[in-house]
Amino acid sequence: MTRQISIEGIAKRYPAPGGGETTIFENLWLRVDRGEFVCVIGHSGCGKTTVLNILAGLDQPSEGCVIVDEKEIAGPSLDRAVIFQGHALLPWKTVLGNVAYAVSSRWRRASRAEVEERARRAIATVGLAGSEDKKPSELSGGMKQRVGIARALAIEPKILLMDEPFSALDALTRGTLQEEARRICRETGQTVYMITHDVDEAIYLADRIVLMTNGPMAKIAEIVVNPLPADRRQGEIHHDPNYYALRNHLLDFLVSRSVSFRDDPPAGYDPRNPPIVRLDGGEASRSPAAAIRAA
Repeated sequence: MTRQISIEGIAKRYPAPGGGETTIFENLWLRVDRGEFVCVIGHSGCGKTTVLNILAGLDQPSEGCVIVDEKEIAGPSLDRAVIFQGHALLPWKTVLGNVAYAVSSRWRRASRAEVEERARRAIATVGLAGSEDKKPSELSGGMKQRVGIARALAIEPKILLMDEPFSALDALTRGTLQEEARRICRETGQTVYMITHDVDEAIYLADRIVLMTNGPMAKIAEIVVNPLPADRRQGEIHHDPNYYALRNHLLDFLVSRSVSFRDDPPAGYDPRNPPIVRLDGGEASRSPAAAIRAA
């Protein structure tokens, strides 16, 4: 596959109250291939959102750089769309108006008819056809987040950056939007970099799951390859023989190893080449510890 994002040795430091500096994370290296869905998991304070903001061009690293399509990021770009936790819709505009506003910023010379056609197509993609004339105040939380996704997709970005976009929704709506997001990204071949605290969300959505240690001085501890089939369905993944081994591995990291790994990384650990973790493909009855190895 073709590398699209290359995070190369980045660090983020802030002045400490008593002098000196506080290092949130350092020496992060990560490759994301074109069309890949990557989820990042880690406790609050490890710098997940800061990394996403650096990818978006909204922040700069204290060290290192990020390369996208063989060019170093120098600021925001319409090639990288961000979906935040909040929908951030313009309350005075309709659904169509919110999405069309993004389209017109991308294609400034497009006719009004072309802008509207692109906006309507994106709105239909997220299942909101028929709601084009509604204002945000008339929409449910899930519908508002769909508009945010439509707005991002409408500008046809090369990379979609998602910062816990479903965390504020109820469980039923969250599950529905997760299914929509996975369907859309698979159909469009979209490259996605997503932050989540939800282990099950990461298992369902991601091709690879990046585990970050606790901050400060956070690191990428390991990268877990999702062994579940690409055509997986949300209500059926728990029947897969690898599901519980994978889930237990992720939970074990968050509960205990996220601290111990930071303070005492295993022998041979190289932050430039974080360990790749895969399932061995053993029987479902095998214990999680026996079913998982570092490759």
